[in-house]
Amino acid sequence: MLTRRLVLTLLLAALTVSAADLAYQKPPQALLDVLNAPLPPDYSVSPSGTHLLVLRAFRYPPIADLAQPVLRLAGHRINPANNGEHMPPRSFVGIALMKTTGGPETKLALPAGARLSTPRWSPDGRQVAFTNSTATAVELWLADTVTAKARKIAGLALNAAHGEPVQWMPDSRTLLVQLIPTGRGKPPAAPLAPKGPKIQESAGQAGPVRTLQDMLSSPYDEDLFDYYATAQLALVDAATGKATPVGKPAVFLSTEPAPDGQHILVERIHRPYSYLHASSSFPREIEVWDTAGKIVHKLASLPLSDRVPIEGVSTGPRRVEWRPDQPATLVWIEALDGGDPRRKVPHRDQIMSIASLFQGRPREMLKLEQRSMGIEWSERGDFALVRDYERSRRWSRTFLLNLRSPGEAPRQLWSRSSQDRYNAPGLPVQKTLPNGRRAIRQQGDAIFLYNSQGSTPQGDRPFLDRYDLKTGKSERLFRSAADAYETLEAILDDAGTRLLTVKQSPTEPPNLYLRAGDAQALTHFQDPAPRLRTIRKQLVTYKRADGVNLSFTLYLPPDYKEGTRLPTLVWAYPYEFNDADTAGQVSGSTQRFTVISGMSHLFFALAGYAVLDNAAMPVVGDSETVNNTYVEQIVMNAQAAIDKAAAMGVTDPKRVGVGGHSYGSFMTANLLAHCNLFRAGIARSGAHNRTLTPFGFQSERRTLWEAPDTYLKMSPFMHADKIKAPLLLTHGEADNNPGTFPIQSERMYQAVRGNGGTVRLVILPHESHGYAARESVEHTLWEMINWFDRFVKP
Repeated sequence: MLTRRLVLTLLLAALTVSAADLAYQKPPQALLDVLNAPLPPDYSVSPSGTHLLVLRAFRYPPIADLAQPVLRLAGHRINPANNGEHMPPRSFVGIALMKTTGGPETKLALPAGARLSTPRWSPDGRQVAFTNSTATAVELWLADTVTAKARKIAGLALNAAHGEPVQWMPDSRTLLVQLIPTGRGKPPAAPLAPKGPKIQESAGQAGPVRTLQDMLSSPYDEDLFDYYATAQLALVDAATGKATPVGKPAVFLSTEPAPDGQHILVERIHRPYSYLHASSSFPREIEVWDTAGKIVHKLASLPLSDRVPIEGVSTGPRRVEWRPDQPATLVWIEALDGGDPRRKVPHRDQIMSIASLFQGRPREMLKLEQRSMGIEWSERGDFALVRDYERSRRWSRTFLLNLRSPGEAPRQLWSRSSQDRYNAPGLPVQKTLPNGRRAIRQQGDAIFLYNSQGSTPQGDRPFLDRYDLKTGKSERLFRSAADAYETLEAILDDAGTRLLTVKQSPTEPPNLYLRAGDAQALTHFQDPAPRLRTIRKQLVTYKRADGVNLSFTLYLPPDYKEGTRLPTLVWAYPYEFNDADTAGQVSGSTQRFTVISGMSHLFFALAGYAVLDNAAMPVVGDSETVNNTYVEQIVMNAQAAIDKAAAMGVTDPKRVGVGGHSYGSFMTANLLAHCNLFRAGIARSGAHNRTLTPFGFQSERRTLWEAPDTYLKMSPFMHADKIKAPLLLTHGEADNNPGTFPIQSERMYQAVRGNGGTVRLVILPHESHGYAARESVEHTLWEMINWFDRFVKP
């Protein structure tokens, strides 16, 4: 009896979590100092190129903000208190104005505690519009570049829950906004009892759907969605603040003013709704309204888009847009293969157009053999660039379409692997036209191509080229130096001789530069975290057993002594490639100014670990069957990384842990299940049971029923009995990323625990796929470092 009681006592002690353990924890102060160091600002350059905005991001909201009421409806998270987004993914707390020729910043006077949207420039560059989300409303604000003063437009309650709440009209004096309808009343009351069962039915047609969160689930949800998403369009005079209603209230998926300022392209959704799909798939009407709200043209009435094949597209018009160089010409894409990428057809897509005043029938502009990836229009309207994509080869082509000669065959400019970083020509640089539309910047017969990566075997070096469309020759105008990392913010003149860039180096914080011959620094930000400059950073290249080239960026702790073998973290994310050459290309740069924020794994370097960051994890093979050897390849990748770091004398191969986020979490659990290379693992926000994502995941195109062996082999949940190294699982309680339901980590914890493994599960309240609240970020850092200190460092 005493023995049984003793066993019971020990078991209870092992399963008991102390009250202190349930409280949010903080990492060491040295890490907190870096976590709280200010980050470089963001910038937004005016269409005229004379002014720019300096934007200070909102970081680390308190958990109390995340805990505010939220409605999860049709793929959206709505704040019922202010009829806006719940925790917008990008918001700012401060805006300053400065000239692109240099000079001091002028901070806009804004309310204390402001939560600002990304500002929108007026087409003439004289004003900016943005929203401020308060506890009870979403406000409209304007700022003037001449006076550097901001003002709230009184008496307007924006509806920012769905669609685009604020846009400029082409005249730069008027805004198109979404308002809460006047007199809409109180929200629908929750039923005290259900009126009946929840029923869904399918009539026998295939309708695969990826695993989505936050869907509608009841008639009450439908009523709530209609209540909060329904908006009234209005035109607001920027000078007086007067609002003129446009048409009747509706649930707008998108609205887009025409270049002539007299028409509005409207996509509005309506019932019947779906409980499996987000609002972007709901039945919709695609119409052209005049500025009084009268329908002057109906382009299409599209049904619920619930039969789209895996990696396919919907039928009917898609990507409908205004042609920027014409007053009111609509252009769109239509599938010719039923939207099914597996169907063998001579042409997959066609580009269609209907001219101003919408007279006559739509005309075909171009047929494409592969799936269209969009159209870019030239500023003078004489050509367009059209891209298509072949999914089986991951191959991209770019064609030049002569708009002055409609019968002329399109001319191919580039045909290349979309995964080939070393030979990517870059993307056309665009400019804002006087009507507010974006178009390709031209200089005579040339355009400008900017490659924001500029990948090389030595690391990324962004570049800007002038490309002659007639001769096909390129002239290099700018390239980041080998000992720095410099990116393009804007071209400030027609010739491309005046550039605005952001330059940084391992010792120089990111600062704005004006390049007009010589480089002139416009900002002079200082190092906010000097301790990070003592971290050593190095690009390391090596090969795996089958000869595929690999790389990682090595981070060594401050005051590292040469020859010391350290406990090591391998942090990675797998990617699929068609061939070994592109799989082995280097990405990233060691010439960036090291900044560590959020729940970054790079904090491990401050805790005495070597970090193998972005350790290459390619999975190489035919796009249809590449995952058949997923497990073998990631193990081979991991072995090669550890062998290289050990050969360099920086890693103790007996003290190595592995970690990753999302698909990197999936990788981590698989590595622990299928090899003995690691002492412990960190798996954040992952999906570990692929039978719960049966219609594909990442780039896997087969369903569970087409490739059951692969799904089961790749699922670490099915091999939980083999996981003996300690595994830390963290997950946001409100994860809304496709496929990564919190139940994935909960069931994984139960599987490892049930088979006798060492495992810890941390569910973070109110957090989504990435963790935002200060308390959550600090606690996650504490969990990760504490886990490795327990199981890897000794």
